[in-house]
Amino acid sequence: MDNKREKIIEIKNVKQFFKTNGAVIKAIDDVTFHIYKGETFGLVGESGSGKSTTGRTIIRLYDATEGEVLFKGENVHGKKSRADLKRFNRRMQMIFQDPYASLNPRMTVADIIAEGIDIHGLATSKADRMKRVYELLETVGLNREHANRYPHEFSGGQRQRIGIARALAVEPEFIIADEPISALDVSIQAQVVNLLKKLQKERGLTYLFIAHDLSMVKYISDRIGVMYHGKIVELAESEELYKSPIHPYTQSLLSAIPLPDPDYERNRKRVVYDPAQHNYGSEEPSMREICPNHWVLCSEAEYRKYQEIHS
Repeated sequence: MDNKREKIIEIKNVKQFFKTNGAVIKAIDDVTFHIYKGETFGLVGESGSGKSTTGRTIIRLYDATEGEVLFKGENVHGKKSRADLKRFNRRMQMIFQDPYASLNPRMTVADIIAEGIDIHGLATSKADRMKRVYELLETVGLNREHANRYPHEFSGGQRQRIGIARALAVEPEFIIADEPISALDVSIQAQVVNLLKKLQKERGLTYLFIAHDLSMVKYISDRIGVMYHGKIVELAESEELYKSPIHPYTQSLLSAIPLPDPDYERNRKRVVYDPAQHNYGSEEPSMREICPNHWVLCSEAEYRKYQEIHS
């Protein structure tokens, strides 16, 4: 079945290295995965794992040090004409983590949302421009009266809705949501995630959803990649990953999720991940398929052990 599905994004052996004070930081180290058209791919990990850098490299906010990023078979990186870049920018959009910092405080909501419409010449007239803005405001659960206000007049959840409307304005096919709910109150987080799910269904969108909250990622994602120190250590369908986590780091992340169950919480055992438990002295680990569509970064010896446990 997977062979027949269209891969809208393909990340192949991507490395993203930064130099700081003479040292080389391996933010992404040989990452490979793909995202199917119409799905939500969740990317999770702790701060500094490389997940946000991965998103920014895909959308070309950073140039990849090595490797390829393909959007519908076309390389995003390398030399591109201004017209090519404009076309990519329209088809791929980003929703940022901080709804306070990502909106220009000097611009009205209408101008923020219409920025992409103006750049790409999508409106036929001023009236058409405002019609589009009003429609987008209503699409994200706001109303047309909000168009002439400024960002400081809105709550965090409302600002994130404005950011979503801005991303939708150019009618993209693929959206990177970079920790879009982490700066919001818990009561608002579910509203924003439900809005993203609704928009995906209505518009046939494809998402890369980046977060450190595994419970929310499970709720929105079809498949999940777990990142640790610049590498993907486990990749599987959402239900499978939660039901049968294999990599010790994934197990540690899942063991940290609290549940609204006092008995469970009293007996919950935290798994502490220790990278020293892996013996990679003579062999570099690689991604191996333990069971169908469930991949883990491991050595040959670990592979045999994991297969035995999960067969």
